[in-house]
Amino acid sequence: MPGRIIFHVDVNSAFLSWEAVHRIRDLGEKLDLRTIPSAVGGDISKRHGVVLAKSTPAKQFHIHTGEPIQQALQKCPGLVVVAPNHGLYAQYSKKLHNMLYEYTPVIEPFSIDEAFLDMTGVCFNYQEAVETAHKMKERIKEELHFTVNIGISTNKLLAKMASDFKKPDFVHTLFPEEIPDKMWPLPLNELFFVGKATSKSLHSLGLQTIGDIANTDLKILKAHLGNKHGEMIYKNARGMDESPVEAETAANKGYGNSTTLSQDVTDFETANLILLSLCETVAARLRSDDVKCSCISVEVTDWEFNRQSHQTTLLSPTNTTNVIYKTACKLLEEFWKGKPLRLLGVRTSKLTTEDYSQMNLFDMAKNEKYAKLDKTLDHIRKKFGPDAVKRASFMDSNRNENK
Repeated sequence: MPGRIIFHVDVNSAFLSWEAVHRIRDLGEKLDLRTIPSAVGGDISKRHGVVLAKSTPAKQFHIHTGEPIQQALQKCPGLVVVAPNHGLYAQYSKKLHNMLYEYTPVIEPFSIDEAFLDMTGVCFNYQEAVETAHKMKERIKEELHFTVNIGISTNKLLAKMASDFKKPDFVHTLFPEEIPDKMWPLPLNELFFVGKATSKSLHSLGLQTIGDIANTDLKILKAHLGNKHGEMIYKNARGMDESPVEAETAANKGYGNSTTLSQDVTDFETANLILLSLCETVAARLRSDDVKCSCISVEVTDWEFNRQSHQTTLLSPTNTTNVIYKTACKLLEEFWKGKPLRLLGVRTSKLTTEDYSQMNLFDMAKNEKYAKLDKTLDHIRKKFGPDAVKRASFMDSNRNENK
C-alpha cells in the first residue's frame, strides 16, 4: 500500500470556461468561447484593463494572463473580450467543491478554481487513484460541463506539477519514481515558484533544466539564491514536500482567491483592478454562504520570490464588495513598495453569521448603502443571470469607478 495519495484539481481556463458554459446553457448562445481566441478581461477602452483568463486558441497569439487588454488586442485584433461575472464564478466554484467533497472530506482550496484533495485511504493503490481521477474528471465534464486537469502524486508539490502537464482535460501522475523522466527534463522555469529573477541566477550557473537544479550542490544554490530560497528550490526540484492538505473547518474556514500573473504588474492602478476582480469573487462567495468576515489580508509574491502579506481586522464583519475592496487596496498601498508582482491574492477570515456594527453613523449609512446595492445586484443576477448587470470597471465603455 502506498503512502499519501494527493490529487490537485485545476479547472482549465476557469473564468473563460465558466463564461462559455453559462452563455451556451443559460443564454442559448451557439458560439463556444473556448473554441475561438477569446478572453475574460477588464475595460478594453482603458490601458489598465487586464486579461483575467484566455482561451486555448488565444494562447497561440502569446496572450498572457495579467497583460493589458490593449496589448492583447494588438497581438490578436479579432480577440473576443468579455467582462467578468464574479458572482457566476463563485457559483461554479461552489458546485465544483461540493462535488469534490463527495470523494473526500480532506480538501484544501488553493484558489477559486484549484483544490488539493487528500485521497489517502480513499484510493488504496496508484492504479485505483488514476482510475478514480479519470472518473472524477469525466463526471465534472458531464455534470458541470467544463474540464479539469488532475495531477496525482504523494505530495502537494508533485501533484500540482503534474496537473500543469499537457492541458486541457487530462489526468497526469508524477510519483517520486517518475521524477527523473517526467520532471527533471523540463526547463527550470517550469518549477513551481521559479520566477524570472531566479531563472536568471540559475542560468548564470549554467543550469537549464529542473534536473540540473536537483543535481547541483545545495551549497552553491544557497550561495547564489540565499539560504532559505536556495534550499526551497533544491527541495522542490527533488520533489520534496511534507506539507499536509489543510482541510478547512468551520472554526477557521476562510474565503480567498489569488491569481498568478504571467506578466509583472508594477503600478497600483493595474494591481487595484486585479484586486477588484478578486474581491468581487470573494465577496460573492461570502454572501452566497450568508457569512461575513472580520479579517482581510492581501498577499503578494514579487518576481524575486519574496512573499509578503498584510492584514487588518475590521470594526464590524462585512461581506460587502466595496468594503473588502477598499480595505484590500489600502493594505496593498501600506506594504507594497512597487516591486514587480507575480502573484496577488485576497483572503478573508474570522467568519461570523452575526450581524452587528460598531461604526459611526456616517460609516453605517454608507456601508448600508453598499450592502443594499450588493443585495440588489445579487438578486438581479440570480433572477436574470450574471450578465444582467456588471461593474463599470469591467465594461468596455467609459468607466467611473465608485470610490
